[in-house]
Amino acid sequence: MASSDRGTDDKPWVTIRCQDNPSVGVTFRDRFSFDADSVHYAVELRAPGLTARVNEVVAWIWDSDLTTFLEYLASDYQGWDDERRWQTNDQDLAVSAVFRSGGYVGLTWVLRPWPQAAGGWSASATTWLEAGEQMTSLAADVRNFLTGKQP
Repeated sequence: MASSDRGTDDKPWVTIRCQDNPSVGVTFRDRFSFDADSVHYAVELRAPGLTARVNEVVAWIWDSDLTTFLEYLASDYQGWDDERRWQTNDQDLAVSAVFRSGGYVGLTWVLRPWPQAAGGWSASATTWLEAGEQMTSLAADVRNFLTGKQP
């Protein structure tokens, strides 16, 4: 399930919690922009025994947008066979999606800052959501967050 709000510092955020295990989640926060060509934001992963954060994921206006990917998944609520993938141009955030019987989508979120650097790290967490309304809500919440619109 996705939730969005403004924190105590009045900055918007979006959290995606796994329906199967609410202690597993992904949070988008600390959005900022230097110009009209990009949006910068932080992504945090949480799971039992795991906390990981990338402070500056960059979304460029000419890239394939995360919200477009999520909206595509939401529109295909009856399911698909193969794994579907999306990643930022810098490859520091990637998402893969699978569909399982019963109408659920598994989103595996992978953080990999400095993917070309020696000694880099990666972390991943998988959230499960209902294919229909929860995916539609997630896509809308992420779009609002990335565009700076209040939900």
